[in-house]
Amino acid sequence: MAKQKQTYTEATAELEKILAELENSTEVNMDVISEKVKRAAELMDFCKKQLHELDKDIEKMMSELDS
Repeated sequence: MAKQKQTYTEATAELEKILAELENSTEVNMDVISEKVKRAAELMDFCKKQLHELDKDIEKMMSELDS
């Protein structure tokens, strides 16, 4: 079964969850921390790309309105 494409909102929610888990954890398991940080980096990259795409779309729409 194919995984559904994640949305920006879902990605930011997952990032917030990871941050809360790291902030509230008293456990110092470096393997778990490393996995969470890697996942957070992936999510941040995804969000950054989504924002750049949105910015390009808005610029395109604005230039079409000016034409």
